[in-house]
Amino acid sequence: MKRLLLLAIAPALAALVVAGCGGGSSSSSTQQTSTQSKAAAPSGAAATVSLRKLNVGNALVDSQGRTLYLFEADKGPMSTCNGACASLWPPDMTSGKPNAGPGVDAAKLGTTKRSDGTLEVTYNGHPLYRYAPDTKPGEDTGQGLNQFGAKWYVLAASGSKIDSD
Repeated sequence: MKRLLLLAIAPALAALVVAGCGGGSSSSSTQQTSTQSKAAAPSGAAATVSLRKLNVGNALVDSQGRTLYLFEADKGPMSTCNGACASLWPPDMTSGKPNAGPGVDAAKLGTTKRSDGTLEVTYNGHPLYRYAPDTKPGEDTGQGLNQFGAKWYVLAASGSKIDSD
């Protein structure tokens, strides 16, 4: 009887251990990414993109002065950075039409709908991202990194990447 009870409980116990270690289903990681993306968007406020002097030159930053990057794997306005990629490279989210700060061409600002339904800011057709290790305004440590299958670059006011390679 004890063996039968142990055999019946073992699969449930194994599932709990796997879930506790982060080995859950892909839907839970999708939900986590969706929650992270939504948390990055300011509540009730549209994003603002401005220009700031960085180590590599004048480049786009968000409303808190954090450097914005393009991902060369993105072809057109659709983001290809999801899951682990979006955890390290959080998309620049907005709740509406983004605002152009000083030095930014408002005509080049736009949005794209992500796979989770949230809105990501675009500039000159490029989805915009931050780099999580850039913890202070003006840091650009993600510049030129090759991660998740392509390189990441800051953007000039023209909407082109600033390539310092």
